[in-house]
Amino acid sequence: MPFDTDADWPEALRVALTEYREAFQAKMKAVNACIESSAEGEELVDQPKIERGKLRVSGPFTVEAVQPAEASLDRESSVGDEQAETLNSFSKDNASADTTNADAYLDQMIRLLRQDSVRFPNNQTMQFAALDALEGSLLHAEGRWEGTERTVAVTFGPQHGPVTALQVSRCLRIASQRGYDELVFAGFSFDGAAQAAIQADADPVVRTHLAHINPDVMMGDLLKDTPSAQLFTVFGLPRTTLEGPTDGKYTVTMEGVDIYDPGKDAVFSASADKVAAWFVDTDYDESTFCISQAFFPDKKAWERIARALKGVVDAERFEQFSGTVSLPFEAGAHQRVAVKVIDARGNEVMRVHDLGEGGYA
Repeated sequence: MPFDTDADWPEALRVALTEYREAFQAKMKAVNACIESSAEGEELVDQPKIERGKLRVSGPFTVEAVQPAEASLDRESSVGDEQAETLNSFSKDNASADTTNADAYLDQMIRLLRQDSVRFPNNQTMQFAALDALEGSLLHAEGRWEGTERTVAVTFGPQHGPVTALQVSRCLRIASQRGYDELVFAGFSFDGAAQAAIQADADPVVRTHLAHINPDVMMGDLLKDTPSAQLFTVFGLPRTTLEGPTDGKYTVTMEGVDIYDPGKDAVFSASADKVAAWFVDTDYDESTFCISQAFFPDKKAWERIARALKGVVDAERFEQFSGTVSLPFEAGAHQRVAVKVIDARGNEVMRVHDLGEGGYA
């Protein structure tokens, strides 16, 4: 039901809507007055009852969701022409609104990236000596690292969606054809297929980096301007192996994370005990990651919990939770297993293993 009338509405329709709104407001006022005069008021405050003899243990809680796939910034909308005309009829400016918003988003990302630099693991920071926008390309910017002659291309994921496998494959091909040394994928999230597409190329011509964009950049003018805002952080790729089948079951071993050192232009491996947490989805459907098994290799955290619980911890159970080898599992309907690794900074990286023919490695 609309709130206002348009000038071209028939007189009878405008009168009917006005009378309806007046009657609705009068009814709501009567209901509110009835509630105020009849209902008992109660002040809701946080006043927990404290029981001194009990120890309560709790950790950080997370809510996980799968962001819907979104069309690339440079691709046409999947909405058909007929529907697009209907949607655009609300405003004369709507036809160029999406383009304007995308341009403003890319300008903001390039400016922040030029200003804040890229932060790699182990506190390695790489500043751009030059970074310029590219027009009409799936690659959105190009430049070079400060102190090196290595050329770098940058492509940004959508503002409200993950970097996809299609964007990865297209940008890798273009970057290789143009002779770039490195390619940075910067996004708010990366779907599993996108990470798998990079991992599937065992010897890439172009060195690739997955840089997580801090959601704080969407705060606009409220973003705190500091020299070390860490708005763009690169994470490594998980190193996992799949074994089996043995008696019809498989196991996954998490060996650590491969991390690129930009200063030495080399990859080194972080050990598994530096991983904050890792999870296994034994039947990954390429859309939703469902945790089937969870492990937390950092034993120092478990030791602190054990001390807090004052000896009531089952050491054998805790040892299973801190392992680097999954429990045996059978192949699921999708014939695919995914391993998600969380580093110490909270970045997520994922590796997908195909249990059948073809697909992921």
